[in-house]
Amino acid sequence: MNRVVISASGLFTAPHIISNEELVASYNAFVGQFNEANATSIAAGEIAALEGSSVEFIEKASGITRRYVMDKAGVIDPQRLRPKFTPRTNEQLSLQAEMAVAAGGEALAAAGRAASDVDAVICAASNMQRPYPAMAIEIQRALGISQGYGFDMNVACSSATFALELAVNAVRCDTARTVLVVNPEICSAHLAWQDRDCHFIFGDVCTALVVERLETALSHNAWEVLGSKLATSFSNNIRNNAGFLSRCEDRDPTDRDQLFVQEGRRVFKEVCPMAAEHITRHLASLDLTPVQVRRFWLHQANLAMNQLIGRRLLGREATADEAPVILDEFANTASAGSIIAFHRHSADLAAGDLGVICSFGAGYSIGSLVVRKAS
Repeated sequence: MNRVVISASGLFTAPHIISNEELVASYNAFVGQFNEANATSIAAGEIAALEGSSVEFIEKASGITRRYVMDKAGVIDPQRLRPKFTPRTNEQLSLQAEMAVAAGGEALAAAGRAASDVDAVICAASNMQRPYPAMAIEIQRALGISQGYGFDMNVACSSATFALELAVNAVRCDTARTVLVVNPEICSAHLAWQDRDCHFIFGDVCTALVVERLETALSHNAWEVLGSKLATSFSNNIRNNAGFLSRCEDRDPTDRDQLFVQEGRRVFKEVCPMAAEHITRHLASLDLTPVQVRRFWLHQANLAMNQLIGRRLLGREATADEAPVILDEFANTASAGSIIAFHRHSADLAAGDLGVICSFGAGYSIGSLVVRKAS
């Protein structure tokens, strides 16, 4: 079987920045309006008054200082608190496809690959803007890839690593020469911006990775995939119930469970040890230990989670060099987070250095790849 590398990556950054200060000002204006409009019911004890947010609360809870979004005006409008997108015709490129074409084109250029070299496109993200036709097939056409196949997949925040295993296996088994994996995440669209507990969590971005054979790779930052490991265990602690049956159930699109919902403390308590154990077992299966790993590119959901996982893996605090953090700038970008970390912090390492890409999230789901720098 073929030896396989991740030969290049690409990154599309959403055009607008929302700072914590801007977000807090918008949210607190909404809280003031809500409490004033419902003052009588609040005084009667019929509903609870909403509590304001603060920059200090957000940074202590998450480590996030800002986020990139596809639309800013709608999100920070206290009367709206959600993005506002203009519908596109079927003849226009879809929004997620537009993001993926930008990131995918950058990744292909970095790999020295043309559209004619790509046999498959996998679009892997926590949400797709439509059920069909597959986003991947639209992206395939937009990039000028006239051969092969494309498909979409969703394993929430683990979508990218799960897609990478499929891409690696396709190249390893000769069913594709080169696979392009794209992760267009418009997380701002499924976030409840009116909920104090989570209104700061997400941002928008798209990442892309090129997977191909080691022997034909042209890149100077190629990483050989030594192994991949996926795991799932059902949990309701991270959930979004919006779906094609919602209309038939006469659901209100603004119902709280039609957006991202999580039991944050339970997720922290349960997922951190699961992720650390998963990585340790994966490394052991390759006769490796965590201390041999030069860099961990972890899912970027919460700073405290990554710090705890680092301590469990290494028996001490992981340094910023060992486990880079990008969530302070990008916030949680679902499946794209660990790939942003890899994109931003992989070129400086030396040939032979070991790394681990790991994501974890709803499902629960955990995916990891152990990689070694080939060039």
